[in-house]
Amino acid sequence: MTGKTKVWLITGCSTGFGRSLANAVLQHGDRLIATARKPEQLQDLASQYPENVKTIRLDVTNLNEVQAAVNAAIEAFERVDVLVNNAGYGLIGALEEFSEAQIRRNFETNFFGAINTIRAILPVMRQQQSGHIVNMSAIAGFSNELGFSIYGGAKFALEGVSEALRGEVAPLGIKVTIVEPGPFRTDFIGRSLERVEQSIDAYNATVGHFLEFLNKISGSQPGDPDKAANVLIQVVESPNPPLRLVLGKYAYSKFRQKIESLTAELDSWEEIAVNTDFE
Repeated sequence: MTGKTKVWLITGCSTGFGRSLANAVLQHGDRLIATARKPEQLQDLASQYPENVKTIRLDVTNLNEVQAAVNAAIEAFERVDVLVNNAGYGLIGALEEFSEAQIRRNFETNFFGAINTIRAILPVMRQQQSGHIVNMSAIAGFSNELGFSIYGGAKFALEGVSEALRGEVAPLGIKVTIVEPGPFRTDFIGRSLERVEQSIDAYNATVGHFLEFLNKISGSQPGDPDKAANVLIQVVESPNPPLRLVLGKYAYSKFRQKIESLTAELDSWEEIAVNTDFE
């Protein structure tokens, strides 16, 4: 599909990465199914690009709405070349502090919501013998932060699924990419970051420290979502896209630190741990 007009289906297009990517896709001349829980927030896109965009309500935790979005894409444009699982939100606090409802709700959106859209789109891409699934993770989905146990855990789960999925669908002409951004200048730290209802003082030095960092950089995050959107278009058009796309200097630093730490730990225990096989 390199160089040809593509049809994108992007979840969570109202703000942040989703909106930046929606704008970039349409400016690039591609076509778009733009989704949001409040589709009226996408009306400006529909007005500006009436021939190339269709807006639809989508709560990724609602299976009926997920299937309706896929059906709308096929009805409008007859195919879907790129699915971007962008819808999601953060949750910060110590594991002990979260309510069960907060934990389950976060996984329902960040993990199961993406699974829902992937499973709905796969029959379409399988029939086409082509497609690209882009799962928006975070650097916390590879190297987690104190306070992101649940949010990062949901992203870890999505990355694990994506690794296996990549191999499953490669023979069918379908590609998979995980995107791992660091702090980008979106509303993630503000409107899109849920907090615990009751905090425990014992976690002030750990979770509290990371929350202070987030509050400090809010509004001045180094990452430019518009630049990230253009990189995502390059990745989708690449004949050999990466499984993992790490975005931003902060994320690259965290990623390399994790690799170095894993290697050192693996080497230090190797002589003992490999001798657990039968003789």
